[in-house]
Amino acid sequence: MSAMDTTASAMRGKVCLVTGATSGIGLVTARELARQGARVVLVGRSREKCDAAVQQVRVQAGHAEVEALLADLSSQQQIRELARQFIARYPRLDVLVNNAGGLWLERRLNADGIEMTFGVNHLAYFLLTQLLLDTLKASSPARIVNVSSRAHRKATIDFDNLTGERDFSGWRQYCRSKLMNLLFTYELDRRLRGTGVTVNALHPGWVYTGFAGSNGLRGAALQFLARFFAIGPEEGARTMVFLATSPDVAGVSGRYFVRAKAVASSPASYDLEAARRLWEVSEQMTHLTPAIP
Repeated sequence: MSAMDTTASAMRGKVCLVTGATSGIGLVTARELARQGARVVLVGRSREKCDAAVQQVRVQAGHAEVEALLADLSSQQQIRELARQFIARYPRLDVLVNNAGGLWLERRLNADGIEMTFGVNHLAYFLLTQLLLDTLKASSPARIVNVSSRAHRKATIDFDNLTGERDFSGWRQYCRSKLMNLLFTYELDRRLRGTGVTVNALHPGWVYTGFAGSNGLRGAALQFLARFFAIGPEEGARTMVFLATSPDVAGVSGRYFVRAKAVASSPASYDLEAARRLWEVSEQMTHLTPAIP
């Protein structure tokens, strides 16, 4: 039996939840998980796009067990409803892929009054994962995959300006949110040891998708440049699929991957005190009581 056949066999019967799955690397990841026999649940904001993505994945994967749940992950209320619906409908969760994110060059607030980049790129990962942790533990061995970015290397955490209220730069805030993804991943790994649930982060590469497209002329300029220098979603999704499925990383946790290889992230990402403080702030901003001792 080939390695590909072994992976496909291992994924049959497993339930995978992928956020930001109606386009780009999220859609490709959902398709590849379905091709390997997993039951895949896509998350998107638009019913029309969700329905189209489900149909596309079913056809391309030749697999009918593909469904969608609707949620705008900039809203904590909708994240909570997403988790509630998932737990009510599905008996287990073997793989959670936190992929949904964005870049807002101008400072915007979400429905909770929180700056969008911080709210979507970090707090949505934090809140959704926490709400689904009991299901992940009950399904162990299970995996959490967090999409970060090499952009984290340009960032440090300023706890006096977490949401850019004092001094805002869209690109700097994005870089900080990707550093937060790593601080969250490493802290979650420390808290999950012994549970059978692993958590890893990755840099997918600069991928040509609709990312940053809602930023007017500056967003359009980024999209134009991406046409010439960015990689496609197929290549960008490879490390996500690898971390979600490969037996080579069974039991591997608390690592950062680029091109399916574990590499060191920035020195700032290993700051234990910053990780602990970010966790506490995130609990407060999502109104969660401590879920993990």
